[in-house]
Amino acid sequence: MAETKKLLRALAGEVQDVPPIWMMRQAGRYLPEYRATRAQAGDFLSLCYNPELAAEVTLQPIRRYGFDAAILFADILLVPQALGADLWFVTGEGPRLSTITQQSEFDALKPIADIHETLSPVYETVRILSRELPSDTTLIGFAGAPWTVATYMIAGRGTPDQGPAHALREGNTALFEALLDRITLATIEYLSAQIEAGAEVVKIFDSWAGSLKGDAFQKYAVEPCRVITQAIKARHPGIPVIGFPREAGDGYIGFAKATGVDCVALDNSVSPNWGAEHVQVDGCVQGNLASSHMVTGGQALVDETRRIVEAFSNGPHIFNLGHGITPDADPANVQLMIDAVRDR
Repeated sequence: MAETKKLLRALAGEVQDVPPIWMMRQAGRYLPEYRATRAQAGDFLSLCYNPELAAEVTLQPIRRYGFDAAILFADILLVPQALGADLWFVTGEGPRLSTITQQSEFDALKPIADIHETLSPVYETVRILSRELPSDTTLIGFAGAPWTVATYMIAGRGTPDQGPAHALREGNTALFEALLDRITLATIEYLSAQIEAGAEVVKIFDSWAGSLKGDAFQKYAVEPCRVITQAIKARHPGIPVIGFPREAGDGYIGFAKATGVDCVALDNSVSPNWGAEHVQVDGCVQGNLASSHMVTGGQALVDETRRIVEAFSNGPHIFNLGHGITPDADPANVQLMIDAVRDR
């Protein structure tokens, strides 16, 4: 069925009159059915590690909206947990982890070969989804990029400027790079196992790539993405990779060629016209409607959606948001967006 799936056609470089569409965090708190399933699971991590319920929340937006792709429900911080970090979530505040700021803490991490023991429920979720998704819906697996994952492992939480990670990068470069290398190799194994379980595309989320500047961006955002992409393509020929170096700015230019990804996802800090001129020239792009439109809706949502589709209409394009949908979004606005893409 691969040749009939709109998302895979876009990733192969095909220009389509109506682009495929999915949405980052499309399974999430804005949907009442997600909140009901989350309550059934008990807490967020229990939901991530329950294959039946994780598959259910992945399928919910497909049933409701008919997106062209489903993205595995999981979290980028499951890899640190699988490597031996303590992970928990504080209600209303987000994730917390035990930190890696000195050699002894790094030395206590588990070997990469041991991650599958923790992550095996995720692979079972992928297997369930590969059976249950509609035949024309593409299944996307994902992982966090090494830099972004490292920022959480170093700080023990999300930070506004990734300051602790930058401090370690500058103060103990050897330890910082050893941690990045460990995450990189673990990510290759994790994504490879997702593909073996049935994922048809994988996406690398570098949510904090924008805080890396100059040579640091090349060394710690571009290079790990290149290593992961090259390894995935060597092991699994034909599996497309989407890269998302969020807020990379000019770093988006040439990112596809430098890393080998089949598609570059753009955040909404760059305009669609700029993205078409500077990024889409190298292949497929994904994006990039501001997620705030999912809250405010109205004609502005329709107009901006159509403007983005038009801007990218001369090349391969996957319609998406510039970042994940927020919990305060109105589900009706999602349908409005989809209709604006498909019924122009």
